[in-house]
Amino acid sequence: MADVEKTRYNDEELAEFKAIILDKLAKAREDYELLRASITHSSSNDTEDTSPTFKILEEGATTLSKDECGRLAQRQLKFIHHLEAALIRIENKTYGVCRETGKLIPKERLRIVPHATLSIEAKKDK
Repeated sequence: MADVEKTRYNDEELAEFKAIILDKLAKAREDYELLRASITHSSSNDTEDTSPTFKILEEGATTLSKDECGRLAQRQLKFIHHLEAALIRIENKTYGVCRETGKLIPKERLRIVPHATLSIEAKKDK
C-alpha cells in the first residue's frame, strides 16, 4: 500500500474525535456550573458551604476566593467555546487540519488536545 499523505480524517475517525469532544464538553460544562455555583454561594454561610461545590478543587485549597473562581470559570468557558468550535470543524470535515501548515494534526495530539488547531511544528514556530 502506497504511503499517500492524507488531507483530512475520514468519517469514522471524525466520529471517534466527536465522541472524545462530547465527553470533554459534558465534563467542562459540569465543572463550569460548579464554579458558577461557588461564586454565587460563596458569600453565604448556610449549608451550601458544605456541599460538594468545591469537589473539583479538592486537590488544593478547599475554598477559593470569588475572584479566583471567576478566573477559573472564565478559563472553563473559553475551553467550552474551543470544544464547540472543534465540533463545528468536525461537521465541516475540516477538523484536525493545522491552520498554519494545512497538514493533518497527528491523532495522538488530537486525542490529548481535541480542540487543537495547530500541529506541534506550527505551535513551536509561534
